[in-house]
Amino acid sequence: MANKGPSYGMSREVQSKIEKKYDEELEERLVEWIVVQCGPDVGRPDRGRLGFQVWLKNGVILSKLVNSLYPDGSKPVKVPENPPSMVFKQMEQVAQFLKAAEDYGVTKTDMFQTVDLFEGKDMAAVQRTLMALGSLAVTKNDGHYRGDPNWFMKKAQEHKREFTESQLQEGKHVIGLQMGSNRGASQAGMTGYGRPRQIIS
Repeated sequence: MANKGPSYGMSREVQSKIEKKYDEELEERLVEWIVVQCGPDVGRPDRGRLGFQVWLKNGVILSKLVNSLYPDGSKPVKVPENPPSMVFKQMEQVAQFLKAAEDYGVTKTDMFQTVDLFEGKDMAAVQRTLMALGSLAVTKNDGHYRGDPNWFMKKAQEHKREFTESQLQEGKHVIGLQMGSNRGASQAGMTGYGRPRQIIS
């Protein structure tokens, strides 16, 4: 990965807007959850966007996090004994986390791109993915989530309704108010729209 120099002009404006979306309070909550979910051996990052990025960059902690949401024997991501030091191996580890998170149920729109984390381009997107993962874990309530359930919003769940055949038949005879009414509607007095084109020679 080539080192990226400072950005100027429009690029700088765009980057600063992206950086403003990063939430330091949310960072604290996510760090707390990751430590509780994975155990204290994952350590803690330095405070701030850069510390959070460096902590997650090699993909090992993210892999441990997603693995902890699955039962023993069906862990989706292989976590190496020693953290990978080569850049492409680290990026591969992050990509494996993203695939496992998607399989868990995180939508594509909530996913960050590997470079967002690896180059620190959009750490707010990384937070968004982790929030979506936490919300899903709380919603599934399958016993694998550890931590305070109030840290994440519970996702809305399907509430299927069953109707009898007679109820369905009754519903066919009701005109919903949103359909409006055509009582009294008539075209009497209507004329063509606009005036004819004026051609002046």
